[in-house]
Amino acid sequence: MKKKEKLISFIVPSYNSENYLNRCIDSLLKGGSDVEIIIVNDGSTDKTKRIANAYSKKYPSIVKSIHKENGGHGSGVNVGLLEAKGFYFKVVDSDDWLDETSLKKLLKIIKELKERPDLIVCNYVYDHLYDQVEKIMSFKNVFPEKSICTWEDLKKFKKSQYLIMHALIFKTEILKECHLKLPEHTFYVDNIVAFLPLPYVESICYYDLNLYHYFIGRDDQSVNEKVMVKRVDQQIKVTKIMLSGVNLEQVKKLHPKLHAYLLQMLSMMVTISDVYLLMTKECKALEKREELWQFIKELNKDLYKKLRFKSMAGLTFLPTKFGNFVTLKGYKIAKKIYKFN
Repeated sequence: MKKKEKLISFIVPSYNSENYLNRCIDSLLKGGSDVEIIIVNDGSTDKTKRIANAYSKKYPSIVKSIHKENGGHGSGVNVGLLEAKGFYFKVVDSDDWLDETSLKKLLKIIKELKERPDLIVCNYVYDHLYDQVEKIMSFKNVFPEKSICTWEDLKKFKKSQYLIMHALIFKTEILKECHLKLPEHTFYVDNIVAFLPLPYVESICYYDLNLYHYFIGRDDQSVNEKVMVKRVDQQIKVTKIMLSGVNLEQVKKLHPKLHAYLLQMLSMMVTISDVYLLMTKECKALEKREELWQFIKELNKDLYKKLRFKSMAGLTFLPTKFGNFVTLKGYKIAKKIYKFN
């Protein structure tokens, strides 16, 4: 008997996730036999392993649990990609969840597609669950809806719009083709997932579905501002991987609009690195900021000029203490408006 095709492989990297893993997996199970769920237990010391095993035992044709030594979020994604059998691949963080109605609609759409695109884009929701506040991040102004398009069909992204990992569903073979492998023991690698594979994508389809709920509000969360300040060196590490991971000149020749978007994303990453360096108030913060910009200059002088003098990132590298004040003030205003952490 021929095995039923799995439309989407959901990879759930999990570390000490006992308090919210059930919510995540229960939401993915709404996809039924059309999906596979791979829970990667990353050396947890709580009940995560027990919960994962219970799901794989109860739903053996849908859920697979993998247990490994701690290697960080990226390590979990790497293992999941090796194991994935689904046509599409999506990472779902263990404290997040998917909307049931949107998931069922999406799976129905995928089944009926005559041609499947390399990348599916959906909306995501910043869900401040404890405060009962939601911020929907939509892409209606960027992509034509419900029709397969290319990068040349893109309209302009707003400064607040980014194709973060939570909005993206890649063809599994695209991620394997680009040899995606994330660094271990490193936070913020989701930015790499949402960046390095994009030049390999030729066809895209956007659906106006509020699919992914991105939970905001845990004190120990990696995107918590205080946590990000402490881990700014890892943010810089990821930023450097992204800066050096794509041949921008080649992308510009093939897909000028994608090139413009990649520049926007790099500008955002450098901006975050600079801002959180300033927020550390450590004596070496300005030195580290200078080193990051020197790295960019030595890597690609043209890229340096664009980021330094023609992007938002340049505004975070202003001289004098007043310049630093302006940078931090701008960040606080943006945070209040967009509620990103």
